[in-house]
Formats: sequence, structure tokens, C-alpha cells
Amino acid sequence: MALLQRMDADLVLRGLSSNTRASYLTHARLFLEFCERPVEALTTEDIRRFLTFLLTERRVTPATANVYSAALRFLFAVTLDRPLNYLQIPRAKQRKGLPAVLSRTQVADVLAQCANLKHRALLALIYGSGLRVSEAAGLHVADIDSAAMRVFVASGKGNKDRYTLLSQTALEALRDYWRGYRPQHPEGWLFPGPGATGHITASGIALAFDQALARAGITTPASVHTLRHCFATHLLEDGATLLQIKELLGLASLHSTTVYLHLANLTGGIRSPLDALSVGRPTDG
Repeated sequence: MALLQRMDADLVLRGLSSNTRASYLTHARLFLEFCERPVEALTTEDIRRFLTFLLTERRVTPATANVYSAALRFLFAVTLDRPLNYLQIPRAKQRKGLPAVLSRTQVADVLAQCANLKHRALLALIYGSGLRVSEAAGLHVADIDSAAMRVFVASGKGNKDRYTLLSQTALEALRDYWRGYRPQHPEGWLFPGPGATGHITASGIALAFDQALARAGITTPASVHTLRHCFATHLLEDGATLLQIKELLGLASLHSTTVYLHLANLTGGIRSPLDALSVGRPTDG
């Protein structure tokens, strides 16, 4: 469809990632199929009907509905060049739950259950450097700076470059992996995928984590992205500032980092004011 091709070109010009482009294009296509009307006749009311259908009939989560909404706003405002009254397209309210976090012992157990040197190095890097799964998958050999003990993350979320920590333990896991695999790829991927056609996929890393989690006997509902939350939470417990964690994670705002205040155990060494009071114990009668 010519309209979707034009939208894809607009997404490229905005510098959006390939994953975002694919998501927006799929959502726009489903919207157009739902409406079954000429593009010229589509209005804000069509967007409202479609989002209501998604929430009530398809039972999508509010977060998913908001992604659809963002895609349709882009379609109308950018590709179709039609101004919208955004007050008529309210965002679905999302429940702000806290992400799962594993204890340090549990993280160690997961890594210990990775017999595969490649998978152990990957998971060690994700936890030890606070990487997103896609960032770990897309690392190049040259991104590992063992002299300065840091990892270069090129074009992270928001197309931003950054440096983050390189753990000594992760470096040793990488060296074990290098000696065992001797990965060679013409594009320099640190973790080549099967057949050396590209780098390892995010789904391949997620599968390795899920298998290690199961072998460790951990029933906490966790995903490989949980390791990134663990990195931030454990750093905060060890005294790192929210600003430092924000920069290491590559987050857009300091506000996004405050969730880790709710995850970290910050009660150690703090005495409740009640314990400073002289309160006698009650006696019966």
C-alpha cells in the first residue's frame, strides 16, 4: 500500500528504530483494515472507535492500546498531514506496577546455570552493565573496552550513544567465551547468530535466560530484562546516585529512574523512630 510506504519513509526520516517502524506500520495497517473506508474520509472518530474496539473486544492492555494510539497519531499528523485534537484521543490509563527484581543470590544462581559460555557471557554483560537485550545482541567486539573497563553502547534507545560499566566478572566470562568460540564475523559482531548471518537475536537471549531461570529453580516471574532492573536496584543499594544510574542505563529522564527507589532495600542501617521512644509494654487487667 502506497500510504504505508510513505509512512515508512516518514519514520525513517524521523530516525526511529527498525522495531518501532515495524510496530507502527503493523498498527496502522490493522487500523486501515478495521475502518474499511477511504483514507480521505477517516477522522478522529475512527481512531476512537478503533481504540475502543481494541480495549473492549480484543482486550489489549492499556500499554498496547497506547502504542496503537501513538502509531495512528503519527499516521495522521505526519504522513497524512492532518491536525488532530489530541484531547479527543485520550491515552488509556496504565497501572504502574513495580517490575520484578531478583536477589543477588538469585542472579548468581541464574548465571551459574548457564553451562553455555556464550549465554553466560551475554547474561553476565546484561546484568553487569545494565544493558537492554537488543543492546547486548548488537554489540561489536570493538565495543568492549577492557582498558577503561567500560562498554560502548551505540544507538541505544532514542538513538543515543553511551558508555556503561564493564564488570571484571563479565570480562572474564567474555574471555572464556572468546577462547571457547573464537567468534569471527565480517561485521564484527561480538555474538554472531546461527550461520553467521547477523548477530544473535533477542529471542535467543531470552530463551537462554528462561532455561537458566528454570534450572535454578527460581519461580519469581522474571524475564531477561529483569537483569537490567537488578543492575539498577543493586547499584542503588550500594550507594550509586539516581543520576549515575540514569546515565548508565541510558534513560531519558531522571524521573524514569525513581522507580528503583521502590525496588531497592533502603532500610538497612536505618532505625525506626518508634524504637527511640520509651513505651512500656501493656499489662493485662
